[in-house]
Amino acid sequence: MSMRFTAKARRGMVALAVVAGLALGATACGGGGGDDDKKPQSSPSASKTGGSKPNPQEGDSAEPIAELKGPSGLLLQITSAVRDSGGFVTVNGSLKNDSGTKVVIPSALSGNETEIINNGLSLGGATLVDSKSKKRYYVLRDTEGRPLTTTGFSALAAGASIDVFLQFPAPPAGSADVSFQLPLFPSGVIQISG
Repeated sequence: MSMRFTAKARRGMVALAVVAGLALGATACGGGGGDDDKKPQSSPSASKTGGSKPNPQEGDSAEPIAELKGPSGLLLQITSAVRDSGGFVTVNGSLKNDSGTKVVIPSALSGNETEIINNGLSLGGATLVDSKSKKRYYVLRDTEGRPLTTTGFSALAAGASIDVFLQFPAPPAGSADVSFQLPLFPSGVIQISG
């Protein structure tokens, strides 16, 4: 029992360190960017509503490794899926409103787990499926149950997009191709690098 508690505490500390590192990195790289609503390509920052921030390594010019078309003109472009030495996979991309009107983000993207739903709108319903090892990986959570993914967004104006990130436990090193799944979107195969 104490070994189980120790492992759970260790995972919680690692998750907390990852969240703190992401927040510090995004703040350091963010500059002073105020509220400039005149740029249609810039999107509402998750920080305006207190949500998680995207991975600062996410580049706008990266070529998507997968594009998934969702409801109401939403388009999820995944630009990277990187394995790190800590046993995590970070998926980066952007969520864009390709329609001509404002789109309210469906609550189904948060999934159906009570703990994640209680922390507000997010991409917490996403999973990675490794068919090689026959396992499904869910978005990681911090010690307070908050999903380690972009949170705090509720709508996208026509043509607007937001950078998004999601963190998962890493599949075994031999598994590079996994299926990315998000409620209301078709699944897509992505390749994990690193």
